[in-house]
Amino acid sequence: MKPIELQTLASFVDGTLSSTINPLVSRVTTDSRKVGPGDVFVVLKGDKFDAHDFIPQVIAAGASAVVVSRVDANWQKDSCAFLQAEDTLVALQQMARGYRSWHQPLVIGLTGSNGKTSTKDLTNIIMARKFQTRATLGNLNNHIGVPLTLLSLEDGDECSVVEMGMNHAGEIKVLVDIALPDAAIVTNVGMAHIEHLGSQDAIGWEKGTLPANVHGEGIVVLNANDPYSDLIARHCQATVYRAGTQVGDVRAFDLRASSEGTAFKLDFAGEIVETFLPVIGDHMVGNAALAACMGWAHGISPHDIADALRSAKLTGGRMETKTVRGIHFIDDSYNANPDSMKAGLSALAALGNSGRKVAVLGRMGELGPHALEGHRQVGIYAASLGVSAVYTVGDEAALISDAARVSGLTETQNFSNHESCAAHLKGMLQEGDAVLLKGSRSAGMEKVLIHFQTS
Repeated sequence: MKPIELQTLASFVDGTLSSTINPLVSRVTTDSRKVGPGDVFVVLKGDKFDAHDFIPQVIAAGASAVVVSRVDANWQKDSCAFLQAEDTLVALQQMARGYRSWHQPLVIGLTGSNGKTSTKDLTNIIMARKFQTRATLGNLNNHIGVPLTLLSLEDGDECSVVEMGMNHAGEIKVLVDIALPDAAIVTNVGMAHIEHLGSQDAIGWEKGTLPANVHGEGIVVLNANDPYSDLIARHCQATVYRAGTQVGDVRAFDLRASSEGTAFKLDFAGEIVETFLPVIGDHMVGNAALAACMGWAHGISPHDIADALRSAKLTGGRMETKTVRGIHFIDDSYNANPDSMKAGLSALAALGNSGRKVAVLGRMGELGPHALEGHRQVGIYAASLGVSAVYTVGDEAALISDAARVSGLTETQNFSNHESCAAHLKGMLQEGDAVLLKGSRSAGMEKVLIHFQTS
């Protein structure tokens, strides 16, 4: 955080500051375990916790100020300022919005059903070729993570790439009102969170809230391969670009996959450069095109963009490749929905390995009434690609392997737990085989690899 006077930071919040002292503060945190001298600690409350309970420890750790909704007479107050607000979460969000306006970075908001974190990582790498850039850590993309991302901007940071996720209608608008984006990327409109939104059209409307709120001087990059992009573009006041594979203002083409990644060409309105993305999957190339378009729209040269992509490294669990005992594992275990499952399976099928191609899959969450059909379609798709085997873990995921078997794939099996699946893999995999690990976060499919390595 860029050092800021406490009273200035407090002025962004609808609350009352108890102290007349005005120290410079340089960090805002919601984790009482990490508080140090000079920090501002924001109390958050949940169904099973209330961080007001940790105020004495926070004061003892040297916090300059705490943001609370109530004040206890027993708390030591002479060494710490108290900013009292009716709702401390709202106070955190107000603080972030005010700090963002005070700091004045270029803010790029990013949302979509699939590929948000990967596209965020790629955009961060590219924008750093021109700007001192800071991006959302991991996937801290919600009503708490977005404020903390903005409040982490340090002195000298010129650009912030802010990932925005959602589960329910209206959540993107809350994040937009905090971040006040100057630019936006929408990766795609898919089926993720359809349990809560009800339809893909509703998901498209929610995702479109971000680009629709970018100001008239800003930039919006949409997926040229996504059928919802035309509708989203009609609601934008900013300049709209499209990027994708084969088509777009920036287009990726001539894709050549290997076990190390994908070589391809990028066409920037006629200027063509060759590059390489050290991550497998055509869908990842599409993400790279979106990030490349955002960089190009902000004056970064195609050659610098191509060079940045060659050194790309993504957040763990996103098409992360690991070779264990000569077996090529693709760890895409962070999350899943029908669209991202199919993308991962396509990447597995296209892999140029010498042995078998094995899909090890877990359940997909938040599909609601679409769960049965969503799992079934993934199994049918896996069989249509001609993968060697589909193994699943857990009762709900059995819908996938059952559908694959009915569709003609002979090598299918469902396992009750990760350990038994790993034991089966250990007994049948050979050097040169490739394995895709994928499922929703709740499925914990990375545990299969952990058991495989340690058993």
